Amino acid sequence: MNSKNKQQGESILSTMKPSKAIMKLAIPATIALLAKAVYNIVDTAYIGMLKDETALAAVGVTLPLLLIFVSIENIFAAGAAVLAGRQLGSNDKEGANTTVSTIVGVSVLIGIVLCVTGIIFMEPLLKLFGASSRVLPMAKDYAFWMFIAAIANIPAQSLNCAARAESSVKITSIAVIIGAVLNIILDPIFMFEKGFGLGVAGASIATTISQFITAIILFWYYLSGRSIVKLKLKSMKPSTKLFKTVMVIGIPTAVVQICLAVSTSLTNMAAATLPESDLIIAAYGVVQRLVLIGHYVILGFMQGYQPVASYSFGAKNEERFHESEKFALKSTILLTILVSVTYIALAKPLIRLFNQNPSVIEYGSKLLISQLAIYPAFGICYLMTIIFQSIGAARYGVFLSALRQGILYIPFILLLPRFFGVWGIYLTQPIADILTLVVCLLSYKTMKRITSNNIKELT
Repeated sequence: MNSKNKQQGESILSTMKPSKAIMKLAIPATIALLAKAVYNIVDTAYIGMLKDETALAAVGVTLPLLLIFVSIENIFAAGAAVLAGRQLGSNDKEGANTTVSTIVGVSVLIGIVLCVTGIIFMEPLLKLFGASSRVLPMAKDYAFWMFIAAIANIPAQSLNCAARAESSVKITSIAVIIGAVLNIILDPIFMFEKGFGLGVAGASIATTISQFITAIILFWYYLSGRSIVKLKLKSMKPSTKLFKTVMVIGIPTAVVQICLAVSTSLTNMAAATLPESDLIIAAYGVVQRLVLIGHYVILGFMQGYQPVASYSFGAKNEERFHESEKFALKSTILLTILVSVTYIALAKPLIRLFNQNPSVIEYGSKLLISQLAIYPAFGICYLMTIIFQSIGAARYGVFLSALRQGILYIPFILLLPRFFGVWGIYLTQPIADILTLVVCLLSYKTMKRITSNNIKELT
């Protein structure tokens, strides 16, 4: 990146009107994430073409694995993004170089460890996530290549977040979109008889190849010297202080995904005790991948908001921090309502895109409506988590991140299906969402007070 582009990136974070800066960063980030969602949706759509509910259920039980990977990515990647954003805001570019270089190096090692241990313990993990004896063989075929992909995904996510911290979202969009398009092309080649005929495993292989290409593009960008933050071997300086700071910041975001993985697993386990369990799990797998698209819309917006908030906090600009926070809150409410209304209105047609079985369509449409009925709770809770991350209030951020899909969801999913069957599954998410909204609204004043106090301490 030349000097002019570096100055432009910094001006977005420091002087551009907050609402404009957020949208300038959020739009390409959202496009990139939606392209990433294509990996899951395309796989699920092509697997639906196999006309085998067992195959759909197999992919459904691997979703917790995906969410666990994302949570591990976020512990380091999201933490590094916020810390590097603060360092850039306080003009500590060398500190940002050290943060990003060290975390990317650690991410490579973590990816390798996840791959090896995941393959070793794959079968008991899949059984834990609700795989029946009929579903398990296909689930193993799909999950094996997911573990291989971890070698590329973990460091790629760290690089993606580093680009966010310096407002270089264009390269992340390019990398992810190229990977998504490649996945669309490779899926039918690897899956169907006219190609390699590998079925479910073929879908996972295609995705893995595409994700490695995305990682290669991101590494090329950083190693070519085009970025504001530099990726250098000599800047890798592992230290207890760095890891502690990054993990304290990153854990709240990771906890969101961990709780989602746990809640998904428990929902699969609850469904496994009901009549037509494989059909319910197949429907739930489709629903969760559709819901991920909605999550990515919100997450993309947050990826535009987070660097502006972190930079403003690091620069001790409280007025700019609160201006960006107010815009983010209004936008989050609007976006979540739009996602909710769209999914509820199109529930049955959306499920029908992936499977024609009337039972899967019926279960899936009701599950989709229940997941999105009070969707603003997700957006507001996630926004509050990021705000508390950015202002250094990590403990409360952890609490909020565990709230919706953990503290509130888990007790209800353990109890309600026992008494109300599948309706217990339908009711769990709306109840958890209502309680989440109440807690978030009560937390708003606390957030403002902590922001003012922490900025004063930095001055």
